[in-house]
Amino acid sequence: MNYVVAILGMAAVTFAVKAAIFVLGDRVRFPEWLREALSFVPVTVLTAIIVPMTLAPHGEGLELTWRNPQLVAALLATAVCAATRHQLLTIGAGLAVFFAWQLGVLA
Repeated sequence: MNYVVAILGMAAVTFAVKAAIFVLGDRVRFPEWLREALSFVPVTVLTAIIVPMTLAPHGEGLELTWRNPQLVAALLATAVCAATRHQLLTIGAGLAVFFAWQLGVLA
């Protein structure tokens, strides 16, 4: 239940910020420091969602072992992204490794 409340809260805050920007348009100029801070919101929210799911997928503490398919896929996706800077390839490689690891190695 806490996760649902947290996700709904993050969605509401994100929607409110984005809606305010679209509704107000050019009538209000945000200070540069606020514009810069708002540019980090999507990255911060996505990181806050993905990192716990990768490092503690069962919610019972860190699982830093080779038996954690989310961690293995995330490490490979990070390497692919660093080498290629190609988003679709990164997503595809991460998903392929996740499913191959879960169905092939851990089965």
